[in-house]
Amino acid sequence: MDSRNAPPPENAVVLFGGQDVSNWTTRDGKPAGWKVAGDILHVVPGTGDIMTIQRMTDFYLHLEFRCPDMPESTGQAKGNSGVFLQGRYEIQVLDSYGWERPGMGDCGAIYNQFAPLVNACRAAMEWQTYDVAFRAPRAGDSGPTLTVVHNGQVIHNNVQLPGTIGATIDEDILQPGPLLVQDHRDLVAYRNIWIVELPEEASETYEPH
Repeated sequence: MDSRNAPPPENAVVLFGGQDVSNWTTRDGKPAGWKVAGDILHVVPGTGDIMTIQRMTDFYLHLEFRCPDMPESTGQAKGNSGVFLQGRYEIQVLDSYGWERPGMGDCGAIYNQFAPLVNACRAAMEWQTYDVAFRAPRAGDSGPTLTVVHNGQVIHNNVQLPGTIGATIDEDILQPGPLLVQDHRDLVAYRNIWIVELPEEASETYEPH
């Protein structure tokens, strides 16, 4: 299923819809330094990571990204960025197109914790999608659970993370957190970012209608 340009549902919170970055700040609360052009959010290398003012607990995320074409670069130097759920758990963004067996640092990886089940990458300069169902940690949990769909393919299936990753905003894992997008000094672009907040618990009773 191709979810590029998927419209946000009525109950969605639009985090970036193509207008500006007024809903985003730097890690230390200053105005975001990335630029918006043609409804696209562009990393401005060296201006730092940006994160939403919105804080979230359980949610469904839709996000689209595009890696630059860097044919002379390899590995982590090839179109690098990252999407940090709650500012604590990174889904790697990288140009990993064509790599037969992706690892824990490649595109779609939960950075340094879980490699994607398959390589679902499109080529550089093509728009790609992440669709993520995220359940935040509860007291007594070792970490959150999440399912990630990359370009219509399931790359993580309800995995529970062992904890936060490096470069996290904090260790307050029982508190809501922002969506953070990483400036790794590469010209990665983003668009159409929205979430649907999910209830923390479903009903435990049968309610006929």
